[in-house]
Amino acid sequence: MTIVFGLVANLPFGLAAGLGINSFLAVAVIQDVTWPEAMGLVVINGVLIVLFGATGARTAIFKAVPKELKAAITVGIGLFIAFIGFVDSGFVRPTKGGPPVQLGNDGSITSIPTLVFIVGLLVMGILVARRIQGGLLIGIVATTALAAVVEATMHIGPGSADNPGGWHLNVPVLAGQLVSAPDFSLVGQFDLFGSFSRIGGLAATMLVFTLVFTNFFDAMGTMTGLAKSAGVAHKDGTFPRLKSAFIVEGMGAVVGGGTSGSSNTVYIDSAAGIGEGARTGLASVVTGVLFLGSMFFTPLTSVVPLEVAAAALVVVGAMMMAQIREIKFSKFSIALPAFLTIITMPLTYSIANGIGVGFISFAVISAASGRARKVHPLMWVVTAGFIIYFARGPINALLGV
Repeated sequence: MTIVFGLVANLPFGLAAGLGINSFLAVAVIQDVTWPEAMGLVVINGVLIVLFGATGARTAIFKAVPKELKAAITVGIGLFIAFIGFVDSGFVRPTKGGPPVQLGNDGSITSIPTLVFIVGLLVMGILVARRIQGGLLIGIVATTALAAVVEATMHIGPGSADNPGGWHLNVPVLAGQLVSAPDFSLVGQFDLFGSFSRIGGLAATMLVFTLVFTNFFDAMGTMTGLAKSAGVAHKDGTFPRLKSAFIVEGMGAVVGGGTSGSSNTVYIDSAAGIGEGARTGLASVVTGVLFLGSMFFTPLTSVVPLEVAAAALVVVGAMMMAQIREIKFSKFSIALPAFLTIITMPLTYSIANGIGVGFISFAVISAASGRARKVHPLMWVVTAGFIIYFARGPINALLGV
């Protein structure tokens, strides 16, 4: 799908399983339906998104969003991926009974993997600041080598309840084989309508509604941020081949569900390539080819610890912050919705939540301050949809779903 996106949309955006949708599926959906039935819901979600894209409805909604909110979405995504990097590296951790989060362990850095993250962050920052081509990639490789040396000498091991100072996900050890055969046994193992018979049509429809809203606006926000970072966005925040991009992205959801890989969507890590100079679909084609090759080199790619990848996310997040200059904070009717969009994304771990809060606050404040005509009619439609999206818990309870 990344190759198709590069060829059709000619933009440097890669596609991968959407983590926001994965979280929703794992936490809220799999409790009620089986995983093949959940994948069936993802396929239905993808078909609907393709239809929205093909009919032009998705493009119309995108164009109805004020340019200041588009800029706020970009900045919010930058903060979001930086926050992901801080959390994944252990630089920021949840507390027990105190503030929601804290620096490291009890306010200090005591974890060796977190120190590796800090070293990687500084190395990548220096390379990017000196405009060294491939600085992020060089930093990732160099810091991975450092992590491997650290693990070989200190035997830190994987993080767990008994080993809170361990590596967050991958332990940087290359054990034995470099190549492994991919497993395609789950391809096609989805149940398209099984969830409707298991939990009822109304409950399944509410799940599809949530999936569509999350997928629709996560992707819209991500593409907005990436297009601005790449310098291919127009003054109104739109970008070339918008409709084609939306259709292919929707197809990614269909293919993702059909292969039991969850919904594939444009992913924010594409900003790493854009930060290195990617501007056209050629980058996506190369990325897609490398994705195909990486299926056979899983043991090798698994050597890179999450703490190293987290450093790259923080650097890219800093790059995306530059779009904050597009927001007129002197106008509070714009400043507050933009601020709420920016701050809600990292604090709720969701791009869609940030967009929804921004849309609702913009529409309400504009109407209450006598500027209702500045709100596009489609913004009101989407705002109503977001109100339902945020109130879906009580609505489900009211309907007995």
